[in-house]
This record gives sequence, C-alpha cells and structure tokens, in this order.
Amino acid sequence: MSESNNSSRTSDVKISCRNVWKVYGGQPEQYFNSGNGKLDDPMAVHADFTESGYIGAACDVSFDVKPGEIFIIMGLSGSGKSTVVRCLSRLVEATAGEVLLDGENLLNASEKELINIRRHKMGMVFQNFGLLPHQTVLENVAFPLRVQGLDRQEREKRALKVIELVGLEGRETSFPRELSGGQQQRVGIARSLAVEPEIWFLDEPFSALDPLIRRQMQDEFLRLQKMLHKTIVFITHDFLEALRLGDRIAIMRDGWVVQIGTPADVVMNPANEYVAEFTQDVPRVRVITVSEVIEPADDGLTIDNGVSTTTTLEELMPLFVHNESGVPVLEDGKIIGKVTPSGVVKALAYSGENA
Repeated sequence: MSESNNSSRTSDVKISCRNVWKVYGGQPEQYFNSGNGKLDDPMAVHADFTESGYIGAACDVSFDVKPGEIFIIMGLSGSGKSTVVRCLSRLVEATAGEVLLDGENLLNASEKELINIRRHKMGMVFQNFGLLPHQTVLENVAFPLRVQGLDRQEREKRALKVIELVGLEGRETSFPRELSGGQQQRVGIARSLAVEPEIWFLDEPFSALDPLIRRQMQDEFLRLQKMLHKTIVFITHDFLEALRLGDRIAIMRDGWVVQIGTPADVVMNPANEYVAEFTQDVPRVRVITVSEVIEPADDGLTIDNGVSTTTTLEELMPLFVHNESGVPVLEDGKIIGKVTPSGVVKALAYSGENA
C-alpha cells in the first residue's frame, strides 16, 4: 500500500519517493518501459522478472516526507528498508522511479551535482560508525568540512559547535579507541550534522549499542531534533524505537511498502495480518493519546497538572494518583476537556489491551 503523492509538488514536501524500484539481475531495465517506474500492474511485472531469476529489493515504493518530519522505514532483515534509503541518497542506483528533493529529481543529477548535494544538503549516519581511527574527535567531525574546502579556522569553529551540541565537549582531542560505543556514535552524529544538512538519513544508527546506551542515544536524538527540526528518514527494525521516535512509519515486507501511517494508525488499524503480527506486542498505552479519550470538562477543573491532546496514556496514567476525578486537557493554556481513569480503561478494553 502506498500513500497518494498528489501533494508532492507543494512546498510541504521535502523529499518524495515515487514508484522506486531496485531490481538485481542482468538487465532489469527491460521490465520498465520508462524510467519513472509507473506500471499498470506492478505485481504482474514483479512476478515476471522473479520467474526469470531477478530479485526485487525495492518494489514500487512511494512516500512523501515533510519538512521537519521524522519518517521511519522499518521491517525485518531483507525487507528492503536499507535499499530504499540508499536509493534516496543514490548510494545505490534505483532501477526505475523518481526521487524528488525540493521538487528536483535526484536520479537525473550528474555526478558533480550529486557530490555537491551530498556535501551540502545530506547528512548520513549508519550502524557502523565509520570513524577515522587515526584522527581525533575534532578532526573526525571536521572531516566533511575539510572535503567541502573550508579553511581550518572555519571548519574547527563549526566542528566545535556540533561537538558541544551532542555533549562531547572536553573530548575534542580524544581518539575513537578512547571513547565508549555511545560516545563514538555521538561523534558520527556530530560529523553528519557539521555540514548543516537539510535532510538526514540514519540507517539503524543505534542497533549496535547496548540497551541502556541505546535509550540514552534515542533521548539525545529527540533533544537534537527538537532544536534543529531536520527532515529525517530513519531506518530501524525495532518497533518500540520507531514508536518512540517517529512521526510516521512505513512498514516494508519483501521489498514492498505494506502500510504507512502514524504509530497509532499502524498499531490500532493494521493494514493486514503481517502488520498486525508485527505490532502485536506493542503496549497500547504507548500509542493511544489523550485525543482519543477526551471527555467534556467539569466546571471545577483547574489547569494544574494539565496535559496536551498528544500525551500518551503511558505518560498520563501516573497523574491519576492525585487527580482521580480527571486530568485537565489543555490547548493554548486553556482547558478543553478532561480524561478520567474510567475513560482510559474503556479505551484499553476496546483496543484489546490486557491488564
């Protein structure tokens, strides 16, 4: 299932993936009459080239990413998620389709134009930190600025700024071997931010870290995004990580996008049995928000301990300890309703949550 791209030409879309295919084999282009990948029957074409021994790593993938959005692409190993993000950045050349950045098709960019786009508009972070072992933290972070041709004073000034941003001040002269895994990943994040990218690609950046450090890095990531408002495409196989970080999620299976939606959409309204199974262990309290359980307000409510409509039930429930009659819901500092313990219980019962 794919999202409609009718709005892709408007300014509310930063990057758009349209009917993108990546097919491995001898001459996969023969299955596409035009490079745009728009086929009358994609499933039939897929069946055709599969019978001939070709492999579809990404199949008719379409989605839009809005400015400042964290767009998650997830799926099991081999689902095609990493292939898609590499097609977006042209680290892998798509077989067919279009990738539009600010309305311009990246797949038509020359090698010189692509190098310039990568140097100035894209930041990339991968599971493998890829730090240069013989260079210090400062030198690693400043490296892409050196590639850009900035003089030493300017690149070190910008590098020091992002080193402080990711919480590594005081470690500028350290070498990668002297840092923990979490600190090394912070260096990788700082290096990708040093070029001040417009769009940020992160491919399972925290999966090599232990659970505690991973949680801390997720916190750090959310803190940075709150400050920087980057347009982000984030790859993960961990649904709880996607739930915590993402504005919207695209779930992939065998190269195909099977559902796109908010975390609550995907969990509460799975498109098929695969998505339902994929999300069955997700606690509903993490996805149901106050907006889904709001009730009319009482006259006696005050704004004390008020919550927004986007607060999850997991965040809300501790507030009932001192507000058994209901917690006020606020918008622009005014009470617009309340949530009650009984309303929460009904919502969880309806969603199939087991106490």
